[in-house]
Amino acid sequence: MAEQLEPGSAIGGRRRIDPLVRAVARLPVTVRTKLLIAFVGTSLLLVAVGLLGQVVLGQSNDRVASVRALQERAVEYSRLKAAAESLRDVLAQNVGDDFNVIWPDAAPPGIRGTYSLAVDLSAVDAAIGVASKTTPNQLGFTPPPGDQLVLQEIEDTAQRLRRLIEQRLIPLYTGPTIALDEEVTIEQMLPIRALAEDYASDLATGATGLANGTREEIQDLIERNASSFSSSRALFIGVAAGALVLALTLGFVLSWSLIGPIQRIDTRLAAIAAGDFSGRVEVENRDELGALGTNVDRMNDELRRVYTELEAASKHKSEFLANMSHELRTPLNAIIGFSQVLRDEMIGSVNEKQAEYLDDIISSGNHLLSLINDVLDLSKVEAGQVELQMHPFSLREALERGVVMVRERATEEGVRVAFAADPEVDVVDGDERRIKQVIFNLLSNAVKFTPAGGEIDVSTTRVNGEVRVSVADTGPGIAPEDRERIFEEFQQSETGVGLHEGTGLGLALSKRFVELHGGRIWLESEPGHGSTFTFALPAGSSTS
Repeated sequence: MAEQLEPGSAIGGRRRIDPLVRAVARLPVTVRTKLLIAFVGTSLLLVAVGLLGQVVLGQSNDRVASVRALQERAVEYSRLKAAAESLRDVLAQNVGDDFNVIWPDAAPPGIRGTYSLAVDLSAVDAAIGVASKTTPNQLGFTPPPGDQLVLQEIEDTAQRLRRLIEQRLIPLYTGPTIALDEEVTIEQMLPIRALAEDYASDLATGATGLANGTREEIQDLIERNASSFSSSRALFIGVAAGALVLALTLGFVLSWSLIGPIQRIDTRLAAIAAGDFSGRVEVENRDELGALGTNVDRMNDELRRVYTELEAASKHKSEFLANMSHELRTPLNAIIGFSQVLRDEMIGSVNEKQAEYLDDIISSGNHLLSLINDVLDLSKVEAGQVELQMHPFSLREALERGVVMVRERATEEGVRVAFAADPEVDVVDGDERRIKQVIFNLLSNAVKFTPAGGEIDVSTTRVNGEVRVSVADTGPGIAPEDRERIFEEFQQSETGVGLHEGTGLGLALSKRFVELHGGRIWLESEPGHGSTFTFALPAGSSTS
């Protein structure tokens, strides 16, 4: 039964997780607790994904901060490199008009030049500037240990260069410039110049190494960041997808542990409502749904017991009514027959009082016989013993005979009865005796409840393939709350109860007979403006 309840497209998936569904169903906790666990579990998965995302974002921010720090360092090292190269360029200016190189021994013959004191003083300032740019205060950051060693060496070299110029070159000046062919010989100047150039070259080399190394470190860090970002993104997507799958699985398992039993219980209840008490509902849950399934089974067993007892009681009742009706009709027919013999003076004359009494006996006997026949018919219908004798007959003639049967009483009551037949409606297929009984019941009720001076209209028509017979009166009408009830056994409207006539079986029998023909019967009424009873036979049951 459970397999029938599952969607066809989901059967395969359901079968794969059936063990999980059964495990969740068997947990000895309430449905509320299961839902709470599912909510908390889903929330924890969301929190885990959020925390992982926070970690990934933090790592990304750290990598960005590292790149930014390296970029700042690279900028400062580039400035240091520019200062060192500027210092070297300043020293290169002090080689004379045509001196582009400091000769190791002596200037070539014919080459003359001058050294400028202003240039050497500028070189001193540049050396001081290079040295100052190696301190953390000027750099704006604390260099790593490896860079600190290089920066310290640059600072020391810059200081040595400054002292060399201040202590060994500047004292040689006796004026703003010194000509090479004047007082100072080339042998004194050139070694100092060559050493200064070496210091300046070392400064440029060291600063260039720091700048280039930092740029390479930046590039390496960017590549590593890109790789780390890809890995972190893949990890985050994987964890998020895993969390989503777990959440969906948890929701699917929990929902089916609840929906499955509910569907099985609903199917069992529908079967019980249809009168099938043979099945059982299988619910493995150890929660409220399990208790509900157990109670449904108990209710099923109790209803089966009660239904069996009711069927037996109904059968006994029907048998009793049938037997009693048969037993009552035999002596009643004798009473009516002998009373009629006496009333017809077939065995002697009777006086006026005796004739009146005999008329009462015959009238009461016929009424009692009609009641017994109705009870017998109703018991047969309930027992399913009524077999319709279907054959074509004239519905128009049946209606005319019914009108004739009630017209005498209607005339005595001052009620006019009119019949208007549709030319298209004549021969129908059905049980003529049962249809006549329906017609007579409707006409008798109309005469009974229509006051003097009122009218009863009988009509037939063919609508949407149905043959309809309507009996309309101008009586007091029927209240809305009684319109369904009067079609039940032994039920009457307030007006009928007030008249103390009938037993409330006529309309109930009429409804049963019409429905046995596959038709329907209904009432249209407005209190104070009369009632219209209409019954219809299906198109397949009639011919025009």
